[in-house]
Amino acid sequence: MPKRALIIVDCQNDYFPGGACPLAGQVEAGKNIARLLEVVRDNDENVIHLQHMYKDKSEPYLVEGSPGVEINECAKPVDGEPVVVKNYMNGYKDTNLQQILVEAGIDEIVMCGSMSQNCVNATARQTLDLGYPLTIIYDACATEDLEFNGVKVPADHVHTAMMASLRFAHSNVISTDEFLDTVNGA
Repeated sequence: MPKRALIIVDCQNDYFPGGACPLAGQVEAGKNIARLLEVVRDNDENVIHLQHMYKDKSEPYLVEGSPGVEINECAKPVDGEPVVVKNYMNGYKDTNLQQILVEAGIDEIVMCGSMSQNCVNATARQTLDLGYPLTIIYDACATEDLEFNGVKVPADHVHTAMMASLRFAHSNVISTDEFLDTVNGA
């Protein structure tokens, strides 16, 4: 039976209402992350938290030492759950994430978090490149509106495009309920 880890990407206070960069859908994503955590922890599966942090105080959000950089209450790590601090979108770049996975004997990844088009996307693609089977929990991810070349792209379109792209790249992209049904044997 595969040994699985849930990787929660950047579920941090700045992305919630009242933070420096609130994301569309973050509150609902946070509720789904909490549901995932409850079941995964009950099944004694591995949980790994990624925490994006900027040392440069001129950054607009996720600045080291600020309340916004802290992992949100809905996803607070418990004893024994590693927190990987990262400075790049890709959670593997210049971190010990791969070492943690290897040492724990992980051979399957489930991922959720923020932002869909940035850190979730970058970390998911590296996960696939490393050969891990990957499941993305789409309703436990959040993003923001974007703009390019005068065209505004609503957050739900950004998110949908990222999830479709990750599915095309051979990720299993499912809802929280679908994942919990597989865990609970439904």
